[in-house]
Amino acid sequence: MALAILLQKGGQLVEAGELYRRVLEIHPEHPRALHYAGVLAHQQGRNVEAVALVERSLALDPGRADWFSNQGIILQSGGELDRAIDAYRRAIAIDATHANAHSNLGVLLRATGQTAEAEAAYRTAIQLNPDHIDAYTNLGILLGALNRNEEAAACYCKVITLRPKHREARRLLALAHATLGDVGEAVKIFEEWLDEEPSDPIARHMLAACTGRDVPPRASNGFVERTFDGFSASFESKLEALSYRAPGLVAAMIEDSGLERSKRFDVLDAGCGTGLCGLWLAPYARRLTGVDLSSGMLARAKEKQVYDALTQAELMEYLSHNRDAFDLIVSADALVYFGDLEGVMAAAADALRPSGLLVFTLEHAAGPSDAGYRLELHGRYSHGRAYVERLLARCGLEAEIVHADLRMEAGKPVAGLVVRATPCSS
Repeated sequence: MALAILLQKGGQLVEAGELYRRVLEIHPEHPRALHYAGVLAHQQGRNVEAVALVERSLALDPGRADWFSNQGIILQSGGELDRAIDAYRRAIAIDATHANAHSNLGVLLRATGQTAEAEAAYRTAIQLNPDHIDAYTNLGILLGALNRNEEAAACYCKVITLRPKHREARRLLALAHATLGDVGEAVKIFEEWLDEEPSDPIARHMLAACTGRDVPPRASNGFVERTFDGFSASFESKLEALSYRAPGLVAAMIEDSGLERSKRFDVLDAGCGTGLCGLWLAPYARRLTGVDLSSGMLARAKEKQVYDALTQAELMEYLSHNRDAFDLIVSADALVYFGDLEGVMAAAADALRPSGLLVFTLEHAAGPSDAGYRLELHGRYSHGRAYVERLLARCGLEAEIVHADLRMEAGKPVAGLVVRATPCSS
């Protein structure tokens, strides 16, 4: 067991798994072997097996706070938030000084709308462990969402004090300064970051967002991969806390089109992320394909067990290699990482069959923009409605566009465009 745990901590999961298997052959009810085999199954993306193994371990040895905390992490990653909250609370009942359990509980309390309780949980974690980086980071995110930006900035400063090169804290601190109107300080943070790491894609992209200089036509592959790999595990709980509506809005657009839920269409979830659209799309699909740049997000999508194929690829390149392949293409909040939409729209039009349907969301750019789009301070692109209409017409697509709020951000709704397009009949 000692060797297996050491191997597991060192990332040698296959070797650790073999040792757990051998221990359990000799002693099938060995609590530690069951528990850490469950944690390993979770690390390898086998969440159903992970939950079962950890539950067996806790039934045999129910007095371990760390084990209930691990159970919470596994349940949380599978979207079982209420059960995860219960697991964290049971860990705290066993050991009230378990800072990680308090911090993780805060994440889920925020995700379920309990902001005051979440703040209290984060502050308890910090009181128990004044160097708890995750608790400071998550408290800062919560305070930012409540428009308490100066307090949020103080949290990110603390993280950077504890870990000077903490990338996410640097990004969040810069955004907090920008939100407070001190864009110059945000620029300084990104410039200093690039002085230390000249090739960092997040610093480079966010500096362009803050300055308006050297704005790329779309976010780089490196920016997208790093951003989404970095928070794939917490992606859905964070979106839930933001009242995320894009998948439901897309689904309503499809239903309003009259498309039959007949499981006879080839469907593409373009920028599928963790698969939040998958359950909505499955009733239409003979074959449901998801494509995304982030391997971390695809691993979460695989757990949904609704996709027939999942592919890691850049979206425009993938579409270009799949002409006339799909009856329905859906993209919920993926095209906000494209500024210039001409190439990706042309590729999507070519990938649609003659009677196909394209449905996607964008963030709506308020006010005039000569290019029809702009890179916002948060790092995503927004688009003007007139620009989208002209572009779709050039690509041979007839479109219907409605305005809708996509989610909340910093306490305010994010205005969006929900677009439904079909190839022109002429």
